[in-house]
Amino acid sequence: MNDLLLYALFAVPPLVLGLLAQSWLRNTVSRFSQQPTSTHLTGAEIAERILLANGATDVRVVPTSGALTDHYDPRTKTVALSEPVYGARSVTAAAVAAHEVGHALQHQQAYAPLAFRSAMFPAVAFASNFWIILLVGGVILQAVGLIWLAIALYAVAVLFHVVTLPVEFDASRRAGIQLRQLGLVSGGEAAGSRRVLTAAASTYVVGALAAISQLAFLVLSTQND
Repeated sequence: MNDLLLYALFAVPPLVLGLLAQSWLRNTVSRFSQQPTSTHLTGAEIAERILLANGATDVRVVPTSGALTDHYDPRTKTVALSEPVYGARSVTAAAVAAHEVGHALQHQQAYAPLAFRSAMFPAVAFASNFWIILLVGGVILQAVGLIWLAIALYAVAVLFHVVTLPVEFDASRRAGIQLRQLGLVSGGEAAGSRRVLTAAASTYVVGALAAISQLAFLVLSTQND
């Protein structure tokens, strides 16, 4: 099969799905950012309440710049909430804040997939930076061994994408439980928070599919050469 056709076969569907997932996420986040929660708590306050209720008093909640930059850093035990989440009193803010605290609870309870992903990070950082250099060098030098080494490094990055899925899904599951059990959202707000978390999860699924598709293309195109 022609390499260009092969690339289109593996690259175009994930690209289209990625654009759709990002659009869905933006629209969902925007919609529920306009819906206030009945508790009128900010994202930071919700995060702190969940942490306190679970005895995670050594975790700090801090603001971070940008939008959709929310994350949990296990090295410093900080839940970093973006500007639209940290001080907002919306369903979106509640969902995102609770999700990031879900990662803190995973860390607290030694959730195995999170520990595995964290352990992988140094190798993934190395692989992500060098696989394309090796691939280009292998193509220029017509060195098949270098190309396969590049593919092996890229496979490490793909594995990271796959391992990320259960970590993100579990964090969202924990978020939903905490929001309901602690009375931080009402029935209708809980449904909205689930929609926000589902839209966010779709981007991770599409990202993993895109990485797998790219890996399949590299393997098949190298075998065909």
